[in-house]
Amino acid sequence: MRPRSDCHPLKFRAFVSVDISPNDRLAALLEHLRGSSASLKVVRPTNLHLTLKFLGDTDEALVDDIVNAIADSTRGCQPFEVRLRGMGAFPSLSNIRVIWVGIEDGKELVKISEEIDSSLADIGLERDRRGFKPHLTVARAKGVIGGDMIQDFVAANAATDYGDYRVSEVILKKSVLTPQGPIYSDVRGISLVD
Repeated sequence: MRPRSDCHPLKFRAFVSVDISPNDRLAALLEHLRGSSASLKVVRPTNLHLTLKFLGDTDEALVDDIVNAIADSTRGCQPFEVRLRGMGAFPSLSNIRVIWVGIEDGKELVKISEEIDSSLADIGLERDRRGFKPHLTVARAKGVIGGDMIQDFVAANAATDYGDYRVSEVILKKSVLTPQGPIYSDVRGISLVD
């Protein structure tokens, strides 16, 4: 006898984010990184986002609860500007796994992220133990990065200005991993109201 489908909830890989549309400076940065090392997997311009909370494998049945938690967490928040400035690497410049662009004055993003983390914990989703550090991932290392060229480039751009961005929506997104890289789609967005 086959098990009923409702005994096995459908899951999808999910995260909560703010989308970033690249300006010319950010597009040029991605292009430079793409041509600089075969060891880097550079984020596609259409995939740029600021992750506020990674959820991982998530039951589809929780979508309404998650969206309501995001709406509660952002109630009263008006659209605001963030400035992308500088570059760095996780865990360090000498051991690059992720290359990121920094967020100057990300207090509002931190506040929203912490509110979302708390609201989602109320519906049974795990809290973020590492704490939220606002950043925009632009590339990931596929292996050991050869030479000092990438390290030198990141260090040389530690204070470079990549422009201002208006944050006006927080989005629950779905991620499907493929050999060509992740494919993201919007599940539902919550607009910040003026």
